[in-house]
Amino acid sequence: MQTWQVILIIVAVFGFVGSNIALLKYSAKLDMKRLNQDPVEKARQRLKEKQRSAQDEHCDKD
Repeated sequence: MQTWQVILIIVAVFGFVGSNIALLKYSAKLDMKRLNQDPVEKARQRLKEKQRSAQDEHCDKD
């Protein structure tokens, strides 16, 4: 193999490893609570919010 091909392979490997490290750092900062939340729990929370807003609107009319 020629020298430029070896250098190209080495640069590609370092780029791949560097991008994976950057991805791991980025994903470590993500809020996992929202990703792992149960869909049923989400629906319950939405229902509670709707009920609260309906009660607030009802109290405002009085």
